Formats: sequence, C-alpha cells, structure tokens
Amino acid sequence: MTSFAEPSFSARHAAITLALCALVAAFEGADLQAAGVVMPHIAPLFHFVVSEKKWFLAAGTIGLVIGALIGGRIADLWGRKVALMISVAVFGVCSVATALAATKSGLIEARLATGIGLGGALPNLIALTAEATRALHRRRAVAVMYCGMPFGGGCISLLSLAGATGGSWQDVFYVGGLAPVALLPLLWFWLPDSAEFQAAKLGSARPPVLASLFGAGLAVRTLLLWTSFFTGLLVLYLLLNWLPSLMVARGLSEADAAWIQVAFNLAAAAGALAAGAALGRAATLAVLLFFGGAIAGVALLALVPATLFAELIASSVVGAAVVGAQSILLALAPGFYPTTVRGTGVGSAVSAGRLGSVAGPLVAGLILQGGGNAVSVLFYLIPVAAVSMAAATMLIRK
Repeated sequence: MTSFAEPSFSARHAAITLALCALVAAFEGADLQAAGVVMPHIAPLFHFVVSEKKWFLAAGTIGLVIGALIGGRIADLWGRKVALMISVAVFGVCSVATALAATKSGLIEARLATGIGLGGALPNLIALTAEATRALHRRRAVAVMYCGMPFGGGCISLLSLAGATGGSWQDVFYVGGLAPVALLPLLWFWLPDSAEFQAAKLGSARPPVLASLFGAGLAVRTLLLWTSFFTGLLVLYLLLNWLPSLMVARGLSEADAAWIQVAFNLAAAAGALAAGAALGRAATLAVLLFFGGAIAGVALLALVPATLFAELIASSVVGAAVVGAQSILLALAPGFYPTTVRGTGVGSAVSAGRLGSVAGPLVAGLILQGGGNAVSVLFYLIPVAAVSMAAATMLIRK
C-alpha cells in the first residue's frame, strides 16, 4: 500500500479540519437525502407517476458521478480547500433552486445540479481530513468525519416530520441550501488547506489519470475498490431514497416512515463511529462484521412485521451496518494513492460508487414498475450486498 508523507502536523489544525469537514458532511448528508424524505409529500402535489419518481430521485445521484470526477481532479490541480468551497457553493445554491422549482422538469434539473456540487465535496472532505491527521489516526479520523453525513440525514428527516404535520416541503431544501452557503465564510477564514498536498505539489508533475489509478501495481486494488463502492452505494442510496416510500407501501404512515428514516440515520452515525474504532484494531474482522451485518440487516428489514417498532429496529441495524461498511471503504481509500494524485484516486472511487447510487433508485423504480413490491425490492439488495462484501474482503487482504 502506498505510504503517506509525514510532514509536521498541528493538533489544532487537525481538530479544526475535522470539525469543519464533519459539519460540511452533515450538510451534504442532509441534501443527499432531501429528495427521498420529501417524495411522499411532493408526489401528489406534482402528480408524479412511478417512472417520474425514479428520475427525480436519480437526478441527484447522476450529478454525484460527474461531481466526484471533477471535484477530485480540481483538488489535485488547485487544492483541496478551493475545490471543496466550489462544491459547497454549488450544492447550496442549487438546493435553494429546488425549493423554488415550479415544474417537474425544474425539480429534476435542480436536483441534477445539486448532485454535481455534492459529488465534488466528498473526495475533498476525505483528502483534507486524512492529510491533516497523522498516519496512525487517519482511518479513524475519516470515519469520524463521515459520521456527519448520516447525522445530517437524520436531521433532515426530523425536519420532514414538521412537513408531515403542517410545514412546507420547501423548508427541507431551504435549510439544506442556505446553511452550507452561510458556512462558506467560515471555511474561507478557518479551514486550513492541506499542508501535505502543498508540500508534495512543489516540483511535482501530475501523472495522467490512468497512470494515477492503474500504475505502480494499483490496478487490482483500484478495481476491487470500485466494485465494492459501486455495489455498496447501490444498496445505501436505494435505501436513502426509497426507504420512506417503501415503508409507506408496506402500510405505515408517512410520519412513521419519517421516524424510521431518522432511526436509520442515527444508527448509521453510530455505525460509522464503531467502524472507525474497529479499523484501528482488526480491519479484516471489521469488514466481515459490517458487510455481513448489512446483508443480515436488509433481510431483516424485509422479513419483520410491518409495524413501527419492528421496522425501527430493523432500520437501525441496516443503517449501522451499511453506513459502517461504507465508512470502512472511505477510510481505506486514501491510503492507496500518493499525495499528488490522492484527489483523483479517491474521486474515482467515489465516482464509481456514485454510479451505484444512480443505479439504486432506478432499479427500485423498475422493480416497482414491473409489478414488484417493497419486499421484493429489499430482497434484491441481498446478493448485491454480498458482492460488495466479497470485493471488500479481497481488498483488505491485499
């Protein structure tokens, strides 16, 4: 595995970087799930049919693929901080544009643009967090930062409950857009750029993208990383986008479905923290525990009775396991690439995963269009999660 450079580190800078990146991750997590949590509210207002629902939900994830590739490469050319701030500005402004949209096409276009900004943020959050931290603690620091995403998703689910009891669905997008825009001055004045990147940049030429990903014996690791990210994020984003609608389809109320989404996200944050702690002790065991738990959790979500209590337990299990598994992959990814191409490498891995996040909502829509039900959608995820576990297991052994 490629080793990190070890320049002098400041504990203060590391703490500030981790705190600000976790805050941005929380805003990103809120925006990522906004479309899914408001779908039960806006579907009747805009007269969405199932095929239109899937495209509204998939538009943001299509943007994620584009954004991850662009954001990672900009990070290696202009710096992590600049790339992150551009991404935050884009997803904040476009989230507000979603709230202002008055047509179906306007909603879909706004979500696509939001996704581009969101996609560019995550590779830079990972790189900034990793490069501000000593090598011994980097995996754990990235896992802690990633906890912000499910925490933000849980907060946006709580806000959607207000919409279910008399508020407006637009509030979800106003909050999800204005909050990150308000954070930009704080990032400009307080977020340190990566000292490791600046040191490596001096006198270093940037290799071509393909050489960055597949040169120096990295081909097998890159492909395994892509495979595990693709299948893992297919599972995660199908659940993030469709879980409330699937729970309503099983006979629960919209308010109950929102509480289930909250439980999913809060357990996910705990799972990401637990995964970070486990990585520091037994990485192979952590992979088997969290990826195996994802398979078991999805099965549990499909098989338990359609009651609020049972689904709260099941969604908590699957949330902790699925997001913990993704946290493990994100924590491992930076270590495969040298500093000068880390943004490109991590961005490509995230982008491969985002292809899975595009496929997930579309696949759920196709299954439902074809006459399937919520249980059949969930059962479809079991073999997909098994492939993710197999690739991650091979990866960690290398």
